[in-house]
Amino acid sequence: MSDSKIKKSKSVKQPHTKKDRATEIANIFEWLITAFILAFVFRAFVMEAFRIPTGSMADTLKGAHFRLRCRQCGYKYDYGFSSSNSNDNIPLGYKKLPATHCQSCGYYQPPGEVMPVVNGDRILVLKCIYQFFEPKRWDVIVFKNPPDPDVNYIKRLIGLPGESLQIIDGDIYIDGQIVRKPPKVQNELWMSVYDNDYQPVDKYSPLYNKHRWELPFKPVGTSYWQIDETNPLLFRMDSSPEQVSTLEYDPSIGNNFRTAYSYNSVNHYDDMPYCSDVMLRFYCRADELQGRIGIGLSKYDTMYKAEVSLSSGTLVVTKQVNDGQPILLDEVIIEQPKANKLTLVKFVNVDHQLIFEFGGNKWTYDLGRGPEDAGQIKENTQPKMEIFGSGKFTLSHVAVFRDTHYTSEATRGRPAERATEEPFKLGKDEYFVLGDNSPNSEDCRWWRDLGIANTGLEPYRVGIVPRDYLVGKALFVYWPGGFRPFSKFPLGIIPNIGQMRFIYGGSNKTLLDN
Repeated sequence: MSDSKIKKSKSVKQPHTKKDRATEIANIFEWLITAFILAFVFRAFVMEAFRIPTGSMADTLKGAHFRLRCRQCGYKYDYGFSSSNSNDNIPLGYKKLPATHCQSCGYYQPPGEVMPVVNGDRILVLKCIYQFFEPKRWDVIVFKNPPDPDVNYIKRLIGLPGESLQIIDGDIYIDGQIVRKPPKVQNELWMSVYDNDYQPVDKYSPLYNKHRWELPFKPVGTSYWQIDETNPLLFRMDSSPEQVSTLEYDPSIGNNFRTAYSYNSVNHYDDMPYCSDVMLRFYCRADELQGRIGIGLSKYDTMYKAEVSLSSGTLVVTKQVNDGQPILLDEVIIEQPKANKLTLVKFVNVDHQLIFEFGGNKWTYDLGRGPEDAGQIKENTQPKMEIFGSGKFTLSHVAVFRDTHYTSEATRGRPAERATEEPFKLGKDEYFVLGDNSPNSEDCRWWRDLGIANTGLEPYRVGIVPRDYLVGKALFVYWPGGFRPFSKFPLGIIPNIGQMRFIYGGSNKTLLDN
């Protein structure tokens, strides 16, 4: 057989014509223009990113701030960065830190330390939602500032069209009845007063609320409480089932219940009113199922006590006005605890409602929705708080909290213009908004200028947000302030699901919240 050579066929390239190249370029430009239009439409009508430079919604959402850890107890908290520059271009870098106050151990950190300033949180705002759904109370919304519509604000929606709104002792009343925050919103608005898990290193410094540090829980009378100075994280009860002892929280030693924010300047702490809505929480481990464990919280002149029998699981709740006889509010069997197992115990007095949790059980009691259904209002009365019990058990993770409190006077010493002395009536398509950082928020309480309307229309009324100026609902934090790559990403939904924090800003517009 004769050899044969196999030749590989080569494909012959056909030269591109000028017409083909022009078509390809035209297609690329068509896709780019389409993508640009879709992005523009999406940003204009569906969703837009904003960034927050100031802190009137802190601690829910934060503007430019210092990220701090107490140099004595290690508790993490933030302090708002103030700048005369009120636009979106916050001058970051290292700045001198003013005096700050730890919201757990009460340590006053002297001013002068140079620390980095981090940007505010960044959020996405769903802009079209209020075209299809009515705004809901407690939503965190973005809206155009009525006196200056070129600027966007972000606040919490409080009052709806047609309602008569009034702020009484820090609570919101609509048409004369208190309104309660949904549980997930309420969880965001609790502020730490004291956390026993954070113990200071130098207890002899005179800078803990202007004195040396002491454990703020003190025994009352003859006591069977045992607190080991070498391990003060645990409170130990060791008595017979009949020998009841009490620990009382002393706000003259620990942080008090004034509506002060560690995020704000310390200069106005002593001028803030008291917040009477509080919560006490701990975990209990019973050695044996004998005795009882309970919590007492006061509001004005009334002390409310909730106690659980460790042997039967019976919950007993009473109230006592001044020094009168205790009055039984409820007695119910919940669930007997298990020996040598950690059990969550929590007692809450908020928005005229008592809430007691024991393990997986929750009990609630409605005190009434009228202004004085929870007792005669005494705004300068600081609440009392105590832990009592008998038997053999150990408490851990003891912590004290207070609710947000809508103040009638700003930290600048300026009284509110509306909704505090008399009810404020909202008309058709009018909304009322407040900032979570109440004493440091420029919101509907304080506005003095008419809202600017479109040409030929009457100006909008002072102190309201018109429906026309609603931009959208804050959806979630997509880049928290101070976030660093490759670290845990604390994604938070706003405002009713998960963890949330405050945010400012926008790409072309300034989002302010003074």
